[in-house]
Amino acid sequence: MLRQPISLIRSELRKLQNLIYHNVYIPPKTNQEAIDKFHEIYFDSHAFSKTFWLGVPVRKCPFDLWVYQEIIFSHKPDLIIECGTDLGGSTFFFASMCDIVKHGRIISIDIAHLKDRPMHDRITYLLGSSIAKETKEKIKSMIKPGEKVMVILDSNHTRDHVFEELKIYNEFVTKGNYLIVEDSNINSHPVFPEFGPGPMEAIHDFLKINNDFIIDKKQEKFFITFNPDGYLLKVK
Repeated sequence: MLRQPISLIRSELRKLQNLIYHNVYIPPKTNQEAIDKFHEIYFDSHAFSKTFWLGVPVRKCPFDLWVYQEIIFSHKPDLIIECGTDLGGSTFFFASMCDIVKHGRIISIDIAHLKDRPMHDRITYLLGSSIAKETKEKIKSMIKPGEKVMVILDSNHTRDHVFEELKIYNEFVTKGNYLIVEDSNINSHPVFPEFGPGPMEAIHDFLKINNDFIIDKKQEKFFITFNPDGYLLKVK
């Protein structure tokens, strides 16, 4: 007998909640709170996993892709080293940008071999761990004297792995170019709090032992970035 009144109460409460949601504006306490809320909504929607570049899954925030094209245009790196190929969408995006500026090539490293990754004259795929000694030596042998080098870290996102990558790949980045650490938004920065120590923690631990880089906050001008504090500019 009580089920019907309880069900009715719940129904009326839902109506009241919807009425408040659609008609009462509750302003955020700060701009950052609003930014973080949108960031969480966007991240939790997994829209980034349904983002494509010329038909290839790219799995990145479009704001960050726009920043990448600006950096590639303004800095025109001779070589972009990418740790973490995944399906190859971002690799293909970088190659397309290099086509537009008529300059640059990409080396992309991943532990998995996927046969359907996009092929392009500017792309070289390497199979292996980004922190393996043989991978480091192979990449070192592929860098030509005097080349301007930019690095993007987007493989294993645990703190320890990213920290090892930072210690290895910072040496390849040339002065005035970027070492970009992706997905530093996880572990409550502001999303995916249950992940545990990740890229953000690795970044700040790395900067304690290396003063050749600064965090370039101007690359976060669109407010939403999957790489907060992750655009590291080499200044020394």
